[in-house]
Amino acid sequence: MYAGLALYGFSSALLVEAALGLDPWDVLHQGSSRQTGVSIGTSTIAIGVVVLLLWIPLRQRPGLGTVSNAILIGLAVDGSLALLPAPSNLPWQWAFLLCGIVLNGVATGAYIGAGLGPGPRDGLMTGIASRGHSIRLVRTGLEVAVLAAGWALGGSVGIGTVAYALGIGPLAHVFIPAFTVGRAGPAVPPDTHTSVA
Repeated sequence: MYAGLALYGFSSALLVEAALGLDPWDVLHQGSSRQTGVSIGTSTIAIGVVVLLLWIPLRQRPGLGTVSNAILIGLAVDGSLALLPAPSNLPWQWAFLLCGIVLNGVATGAYIGAGLGPGPRDGLMTGIASRGHSIRLVRTGLEVAVLAAGWALGGSVGIGTVAYALGIGPLAHVFIPAFTVGRAGPAVPPDTHTSVA
């Protein structure tokens, strides 16, 4: 789980450095970061805590993985951004983007497969869906809402956003079963940042 969360933060940092567009939740994290002046990792943590508070009326119960997700991904994003160089040309930007999407899929499989609790954003989605709503409709609604809010705040939307949307589902479909430990329970769609971050 912890390797997956660290890798998730690293993969999100690759997407940020690629500067070709982010997944919906990271668009919100980046937009919030730009408006408040805090780092994108700090914004990721703060938004994760706010989302956790929304679990209370849904009567969702966090696990170790939930709390770890809320804190560690943001720390990993900031740590990775401090170490990664900015790509110098478009081919390197695409290399960062594609590596970020693939590694995000691997990371999603690792932390969800551990079965130690969903991330804050996943739990919000499943909590709302448990009230009798379609999980596909809830997920789509949440991601459209955070994407619109993030874009309005100045987050990066672009071809990378589309590439992530097309790629993360098939990648999660491969890597969640591959990394599921024992009887970890039913997998949930990636927290994105899926994310998901």
